[in-house]
Amino acid sequence: MTTTGNGQSQQPISNLEYDFVTVLHNKAEAVKAYETYIQDAQQANSQPCVELFQRLRQSDIEQAQEIRQHLQQVLQHGKM
Repeated sequence: MTTTGNGQSQQPISNLEYDFVTVLHNKAEAVKAYETYIQDAQQANSQPCVELFQRLRQSDIEQAQEIRQHLQQVLQHGKM
């Protein structure tokens, strides 16, 4: 990251902020995709697959919440 003479970053967000935003976006996309996968498993009458996709979706939701908390801290303090 480049800085100006007064130590201010010339980039709009830090690498760490970008990383968390990217990971959060990917988790949100995965959660959205699981809705389709759950419907597909339901149409195939495969309850074990429905349950697996639901567990995976819930895990991604929980991870997204944790990532969001870290992102908020990084945005406020520049780090954890």
